[in-house]
Amino acid sequence: MQRVLVANRGEIALRIIRACRELNIESIAIFSEADRDSLHVKYADRAVCVGPAPSSQSYLNLQNIISAAVVHGADAVHPGYGYLSEQPLFAEMCEAHNLIFIGPSPEQIELLGDKARAKAVMAEAGVPVIPGSEGPIESDAELIKIAEEIGYPVIIKAAAGGGGRGMRLVWKAEDLLQQSKIARAEAAAAFGNDQIYLEKYFVNPRHIEVQVVADHHGNVVHLGERECSLQRRHQKLLEECPSPAVSDELRERLGAAAVQGAKAVGYRNVGTVEFLLDAQGEFYFMEMNTRIQVEHPVTEMVYGIDLVKEQLRIAAGEELGYDQSGIGAYGHAMECRIIAEAIGKESRPSPGTITRLQVPGGCGVRWDSHVYQGYTVPPYYDSMFGKLIAWGTDRDEAISRMERALEELVIEGIETSVPFHRKVLQHPRFRKGDFSTSFVDELLSEQS
Repeated sequence: MQRVLVANRGEIALRIIRACRELNIESIAIFSEADRDSLHVKYADRAVCVGPAPSSQSYLNLQNIISAAVVHGADAVHPGYGYLSEQPLFAEMCEAHNLIFIGPSPEQIELLGDKARAKAVMAEAGVPVIPGSEGPIESDAELIKIAEEIGYPVIIKAAAGGGGRGMRLVWKAEDLLQQSKIARAEAAAAFGNDQIYLEKYFVNPRHIEVQVVADHHGNVVHLGERECSLQRRHQKLLEECPSPAVSDELRERLGAAAVQGAKAVGYRNVGTVEFLLDAQGEFYFMEMNTRIQVEHPVTEMVYGIDLVKEQLRIAAGEELGYDQSGIGAYGHAMECRIIAEAIGKESRPSPGTITRLQVPGGCGVRWDSHVYQGYTVPPYYDSMFGKLIAWGTDRDEAISRMERALEELVIEGIETSVPFHRKVLQHPRFRKGDFSTSFVDELLSEQS
């Protein structure tokens, strides 16, 4: 592999470009007209504009991106996360143009992108799954029957969904049909597919995900778990590795289940198996993400493995240089997603020019971002513009180091999530590791 086109923007594009540089691989950045001054454009060996500011005309423009790869002599494409990273058609188009798609096969992306089908495959492989429908719901009668069998509350989800769209929580039977109509309409609008499925809803669970790495030679390993329960509107805000709720015994079971699921679909490259963990310590498969995750740095800090380099090596056909017994974890890491938004009950994105930027440093601190002083955060894309990661020998030191790093981080000109992250770190329940997916909403309610 000699030249990689990075089909993404922002911090993840820069992250991939840096990994390419260390492996002596040339990088090609793509950018929209709004991102011409982004660091990922400046750092790449080559850069090509693929369209106007709107994502639909640039970062989601399959034809322009493939053309850029072919014209500039790329032999591989890295999709990053979001955008086209879990689009099987994009992976197919790459293969059709003799471009290596740095990720799993189009068939694996399609299978695992269909949550109902993925759940059925995992259940057949012996991975614990959330009680619910075995596939898409075909009729109202079937919906009512399954809801009665598994018991309320239940949650309706879009079969091709993600990010909370097409998702509806139902507490009582009389609301079921109306909420299913709304979910179908949302799913059709967001994904072009109105299929839904039904699951048991667990009150105040934890969101735990397991990192897996698989090569083309049948080797599959896991790199422990990440705690991803601190969310708002189904979007993660702070992640950590390992989870304070997971014991060594539970970690072994979670990892084995994740590896078992990955092997069941013949998975290759880097992926993440996501689970719900209930109050009794039982876990259930939710979905598998077929890409690098936003929060991958916390795993890298604890396990000492560069996941993006692994993606590149695996795509090039290399075999993993280690097995499960050779993988070791040390310390604790957490990541704060820094977004251009003052997080509150009624908050909104705050694009604009960063008039002053001072980033933290020191032992165990990492800053992943594409912005700089004088950079203008555009209004067209996701409001996350940076990730602050802190590592410590244990969770207490990681928290202390993150607090220090947040104090050092100075961002002026726009509103950010930094004050919110400080409040989270100071909260007694967070300090104790006693929280669930409802924690952020509860914290914001306390402030109102």
